[in-house]
Amino acid sequence: MTAFVREGIHFTYRDAGSGTPVVFQHGLGGDAAQVDDIFPDLPSVRRITLECRGQGGSSFGPAGRLSIATFADDVDALSERLQLGAAVVGGISMGAAIALRLAVRQAERVSALVLARPAWVASAAPDNMKPYALAGELLERYAPNEALRRFRESAVAAELRQAAPDNLASLEGFFSRAEPVAFGGLLRAIAADGPGVGEDQLREIDVPTLVIGHGRDLAHPLAHAETLARLIPNAVLRVITPKAVDRNAYRQEFSACLADFLEAKA
Repeated sequence: MTAFVREGIHFTYRDAGSGTPVVFQHGLGGDAAQVDDIFPDLPSVRRITLECRGQGGSSFGPAGRLSIATFADDVDALSERLQLGAAVVGGISMGAAIALRLAVRQAERVSALVLARPAWVASAAPDNMKPYALAGELLERYAPNEALRRFRESAVAAELRQAAPDNLASLEGFFSRAEPVAFGGLLRAIAADGPGVGEDQLREIDVPTLVIGHGRDLAHPLAHAETLARLIPNAVLRVITPKAVDRNAYRQEFSACLADFLEAKA
């Protein structure tokens, strides 16, 4: 990992390989290792992943600045510092929202777009982000063990346990973070946020776009992926095996369809 400082905040980022630059962002609460898990090993690709504020090895900074817009600005600042020029930009979940914002707001920097397991389309605070909001509120109010107990006893957790166990496992992991109150504020802020783009702007995106989705995932509804693929011209939707069904198949299929897309752009 490499260090990067912006606005007095310490960031860490992964910069691996050489060739076509691909800026690929992790999901909410994730880090560069989440991207490592699914990213294909391609000799023609240089992959950059910035660990967003309060995630991975990056500092939180001011609580009032925790937003998808800020995260996108941080990614853009790193891209400028690295002199990447136009790059393939993408991400998972929150990373997809960051990529979507960049494709609209800094279109000249985006040569192609990857939206994997999107948690947002255009609107802020979608219903699928309510579990993250609840986890954040509990972490801000209670000690981690008590917050986790209350979360596990909630109706939200009961629904996830039945319909999307992978989502539940991910959320439960948040209750062991080193700075629980600050991390709770981060979860609550991002759950209430959105990419800050409109559907009309999505229809104007003019770069090749890959959308990846799967079922059995309440936090990242397949319907979101289908909607984005319909709204964005030249978008292709790939539906893969859910993590909750077969994690190995999920990783292999994610990596394969991403490799196919990136090799065509290299």
